[in-house]
Amino acid sequence: MKLIQLAVLALCSQAAFAQNADRHFISAARSANALEISTNDGKYIIKPYSAAVVETTFIPAGERADPSSHAVVLAPGAVATTLRDEGGVLEYVTPGLTVRVEKNPFRISYAYKGQPLVAEKRGYRREGKMEALEFALDGDEALYGAGARAVGMNRRGNRFQLYNRAHYGYEARSSLLNFTIPMALSSKKYAIHFDNPQIGYLDFDSKKDGTLSYETISGRKTYQVIAGEQWEDVMANYTSLTGRQPLPPRWTFGNFASRFGYHTEAETRAIADKFIAEKIPLDAVVLDLYWFGKTVKGTMGNLAWDKESFPNPKGMMADLAAKGVKTVIITEPFVLTTSSRWQEAVDRKALATDATGAPGRYDFYFGNTGLIDLYRAEGRDWFWNIYKDLKGQGVAGWWGDLGEPEVHPSSLRHGSKGELGADEVHNIYGHDWARLIAEGYQKEFPNERPFILMRAGYSGSQRFGMIPWSGDVQRSWGGLKSQMEIALQMGMQGLAYMHSDLGGFASPMLDDELYVRWLQYGVFQPVFRPHAQEEVPSEPVFRADRTKSLAREAIRLRYAMLPYNYSAAFDNSQTGLPLMRPIMFEGGDNGVASTYLWGRDFLVAPVTEPGAQRKEVNFPASSKVWFDFYSDAAHKGGINEVVQVVPEHIPVFVRAGALLPMAKVVQTTRDYSTKQVDLHYYYDASAAHSSGKLYEDDGATANAFEQGKYELARFSGAASASGFEIGIETEVGKAWQPVARAYTVKVHNVASRPRSVKLDGKALQARWDARNRTLELALPARAALRAKLSVAL
Repeated sequence: MKLIQLAVLALCSQAAFAQNADRHFISAARSANALEISTNDGKYIIKPYSAAVVETTFIPAGERADPSSHAVVLAPGAVATTLRDEGGVLEYVTPGLTVRVEKNPFRISYAYKGQPLVAEKRGYRREGKMEALEFALDGDEALYGAGARAVGMNRRGNRFQLYNRAHYGYEARSSLLNFTIPMALSSKKYAIHFDNPQIGYLDFDSKKDGTLSYETISGRKTYQVIAGEQWEDVMANYTSLTGRQPLPPRWTFGNFASRFGYHTEAETRAIADKFIAEKIPLDAVVLDLYWFGKTVKGTMGNLAWDKESFPNPKGMMADLAAKGVKTVIITEPFVLTTSSRWQEAVDRKALATDATGAPGRYDFYFGNTGLIDLYRAEGRDWFWNIYKDLKGQGVAGWWGDLGEPEVHPSSLRHGSKGELGADEVHNIYGHDWARLIAEGYQKEFPNERPFILMRAGYSGSQRFGMIPWSGDVQRSWGGLKSQMEIALQMGMQGLAYMHSDLGGFASPMLDDELYVRWLQYGVFQPVFRPHAQEEVPSEPVFRADRTKSLAREAIRLRYAMLPYNYSAAFDNSQTGLPLMRPIMFEGGDNGVASTYLWGRDFLVAPVTEPGAQRKEVNFPASSKVWFDFYSDAAHKGGINEVVQVVPEHIPVFVRAGALLPMAKVVQTTRDYSTKQVDLHYYYDASAAHSSGKLYEDDGATANAFEQGKYELARFSGAASASGFEIGIETEVGKAWQPVARAYTVKVHNVASRPRSVKLDGKALQARWDARNRTLELALPARAALRAKLSVAL
């Protein structure tokens, strides 16, 4: 049997080599930070960014290298490399990655710490008007990536178009959505990022012949191979390459009132007051396009308040802010010829052009339009000055819609001389729109964190603070079912704040069960923002009493979890690890999206079927025990189990040993405080060592951590059958005044009365609840607390 396997492998290898028979190695030369290889059809430049990231560029004969990248921000590092020439093989070696170049037949392959990752198959090829880079896949390799799609967690077997496009009313399946990231991630724990934004295709072995192929109309033939021993390493290495998400303002993690749309100032004021009256927490009101016009069609591009509908916008926004409610407004990049700003945009040369150099005009749903040109200084300046003026009036956050751009004719020209075609910049338009706002804030308001909600983007858009959402999903069970996959996959591709219009957006469908289940899922995804067409209200305050009550409880839980969520967001800003994580990160099934991790310690299984009474949950083996968040019932790790489902909440579990900080519920995050924290510890002898954290800053200052304006409490747990210890150690930033913080420690799964409870060696009173198997201890308020709690059982 072994001889047969070896023979098959040899045949496969020969087949791969044979496909490269028309490409030949000529020479190699090593420079200070790169390896250059000449072939009969061009030149390769291979350079490392780190021990785990290497970039390969192929420059076809007769072409010049294009050094610019829209995705990469990391500079190539001073990485120690060696070059070994063994006659027929070159090996370019970093401390982690090895690039192997076989001379005849020509082939490039990659390995990480001795483990093979991937190899070029035919490598570069040109077919008609398209150019391609081609790689060989292992037979059992699962693939992820290619942006926002809903096709199944393992995306191998699909051919994906790389062209950002809205899909109105999609449900359980959609192969093309608003974010088309040119990136493939493998179950072998590596990623290939194709560093070219131009339109094309990414083929994940659709022909079932073991081929991964990137195809483009033109542009760079550059890709980075990113590796890691664990998924956390791959995430960290990719986001170090393309940039990390800055911590958004804390109110981002609150509840939003949003619909299509609030028509008047009076209606906007009333909605905030109704949330307050119903005691449902609220942090922001989002205004759709009626803020600048009374009608859907004909007014886009006004980008100024309709004074009849909003007679006192400054006063309205100031009054809302006094209640702790921010105002977010929609903007679009389209300026209609019927809008009040059309001639201004033409005069300022702010619009993309046609072949004659005149402002490009074309029809789409909202009217006859031009498109703001983000690739000429006049367009950027004109657009940014509108944002700057509106911010001065009191706008707190920005919603960028239709930024694919939704309709973008290939004939349109961009740039000061019309040097860029629409298809060259289409996939980076939303990316550069977010860049415009982010860089505007960095220049004009450097101490403030922007809120930038966007429907389209590109590799690295996270570094601009982009908050992506999944588009105009159908109000249906199928629409809900697709959201976990979309959010998990986008988190793996750096965009960790991907979320959905909670309750679904499209169609006037009234289904209270669907609405509640979607909001219950929303507690455990990055942004809690119900939003929909107005025929059926998206806001819980307008729903039936039972529905409103269940929605209120979900939102209150969201606010109670602010310390945990904000700390997970801090981790994302430092390491790139997403807030929502696939269970395969913990060794679970690599095709599962229906159960996932929220942060490190929550395991979530959303209910996506009507009338469900049971739900299959995949419990990762990384924890021997998972506790039901609501009942404390224990479940074994490493198995799939069918659990009972109740209307009040979705199945949620907590890792044994978890240390979870939670807070008192507030009406708005303006009133949020960590002066009193409930610290939940899930004791189990199997969790010998565990950890958690509480990150705190003012929730508003840009780069607060980097400026030393923060406090970080680190929690540790040590457990055995005879008891446990909980440690708290506080790190205070150099520019931060520490808070006197009191902890109520709530220990779960304590089956017997403790023999002793001590705080720093001194006896401490505790309350044991035999029925609920919980132990509660109060730690008095102290600034910059360092303490050890010891409990003997």
